Amino acid sequence: MLEAKDINLYYGASHILRGADVTAARGQVTCLLGRNGVGKTSLLRGLTGHAPIRSGTVTWDGELIGRLPAHARARRGIAYVPQGRDIFPRLTVEENLMTGFACLPHGRPRIPDQVFELFPVLSDMLGRRGGDLSGGQQQQLAIGRALVTRPQLLVLDEPTEGIQPSIIKDIEAVIRLLADQGEMAILLVEQYYEFARDLADRVTVMDRGETVLSGPIGELPESEIRRHLTV
Repeated sequence: MLEAKDINLYYGASHILRGADVTAARGQVTCLLGRNGVGKTSLLRGLTGHAPIRSGTVTWDGELIGRLPAHARARRGIAYVPQGRDIFPRLTVEENLMTGFACLPHGRPRIPDQVFELFPVLSDMLGRRGGDLSGGQQQQLAIGRALVTRPQLLVLDEPTEGIQPSIIKDIEAVIRLLADQGEMAILLVEQYYEFARDLADRVTVMDRGETVLSGPIGELPESEIRRHLTV
């Protein structure tokens, strides 16, 4: 299980996260909700080692990892799919997937069959450059690349942003399937309550860099959640 407590994070003199908390357990989907600019992406970056935290603790399976670099967290099974996907546009689909090998032990790694079972379109496009894919296909590629690392914690930053509705439903089904297998914890950022309501087991709501609500989604009043999402 991931447990982050009292996370404080600064960008220069700007105090971005103010004692934020979040947990994510295997077999569950945790949605991190909030308006734009409240610190959701910054919290994910702090958890995955892409931004240094000033204080607080990040624990993964009982180990304190808050001071480890990003690559060391990746080797402990934490995979990050950033906002905007960040695939390599000039590499082929296959080469993009193979970049996930860097997190794995030395040997003869291979792309898991599961990647192509979950995203069949990728198997038909292995030789195409990543930049030639549609936005939805690039998102599937980014998630597939994360799965190549055999993660135990999958962290996704707005996986539905800018994607056509049919692929949103496909990605939602994949996330639910991965969680239901019981071997992976999933933490994702989302802005829209409807997506969280249909997918999440737990929600954590942020406002102005702080955690203001957290718990099983069925136990939190919808009106309170929506109050922190409306502009």
